[in-house]
Amino acid sequence: MQLIFDGDCGFCTNSARWIEARLPSDVDITPWQALDLDEFGLSEHQVMTAAWWIDDAGIAHRGHKAVGRSLIAAGGAWALLGRSFLIAPGSWLARPVYALIARFRYKLPGSSEACRLPD
Repeated sequence: MQLIFDGDCGFCTNSARWIEARLPSDVDITPWQALDLDEFGLSEHQVMTAAWWIDDAGIAHRGHKAVGRSLIAAGGAWALLGRSFLIAPGSWLARPVYALIARFRYKLPGSSEACRLPD
């Protein structure tokens, strides 16, 4: 399993480090800049605009689904929260909230203009 994030974004990096402390050691947390994206079937634009979770079957999950699966892998109460991101009605809220956070991540704590999404 692998979590892919934007290593140029301070907010994303801080978020990845937060979940890393809660994930089992067999999960790789890697900035997309350190990967061969072709290996995962992802484009630079895709990884610049959202986090990605690659499951054991090699299936890529984007955005709120990546966050949900990361929380599930963390276990305990985090897993309950993560499941709510993947099924209705929680997913109905998680998707637009994730999109809003991603769009304005350059304004969040720990971020900079490097966090601004491409147009």
